[in-house]
Amino acid sequence: MILDLAHVDKNYGNGEIVVPALKDVNLQIEEGEYVAIMGPSGSGKTTLMNIIGCLDRMDSGTYFLDGKDIQALNENELSDVRLNKIGFVFQTFQLLASDKAIDNVALPLIYAGVNKEERYEKAKKALEMVGLGERCEFYPNQLSGGQKQRVAIARAMINNPKILLADEPTGALDQASGKQVMELFQELNDQGVTILMITHDANVANHAKRIMHIVDGELSEGAL
Repeated sequence: MILDLAHVDKNYGNGEIVVPALKDVNLQIEEGEYVAIMGPSGSGKTTLMNIIGCLDRMDSGTYFLDGKDIQALNENELSDVRLNKIGFVFQTFQLLASDKAIDNVALPLIYAGVNKEERYEKAKKALEMVGLGERCEFYPNQLSGGQKQRVAIARAMINNPKILLADEPTGALDQASGKQVMELFQELNDQGVTILMITHDANVANHAKRIMHIVDGELSEGAL
């Protein structure tokens, strides 16, 4: 099992005003699975993604990722997990406007201590993998929305993460570009990449092999 969340609670606020964001959440994902979590705005899905992505800590429960007890790790160890175990794809791409596509993709390898020649070689291969081998020297403002998201996916995959987390990956795209991005996720999953995607869009969620629903901080499987 690549991911195991058990009895996870997360509250916001303090003193007398406490807002529960996650309530007794349980989620198990096997290596190679493709899972979508659907939920409306304010349902807790972003909080859940932040906890799974080691960007936030839960109040209670357990979380094991690739056999590691995430709750037991310090901040430096969590940074290492984010760098080497998790690939992030965001709705807003999160590309550096002043960097070419190849530099954006190579960025995680700088933090991993990879030398410049190897960084560029790996980044070029990653861009070729997403169909943008001819766009290495392009800046983000020279790329379409769909191309920007593919650059972001190449960057997310550069360290061969154990799991790819996608937060509303087609939210900023037109229908045709969104379709291309979802086809790319399918190709990655066919190659064995574990994908966890958060979305409010049923059409996007239907690309996954398993769909979960989150409502008012409670996670459940199957149709609502």
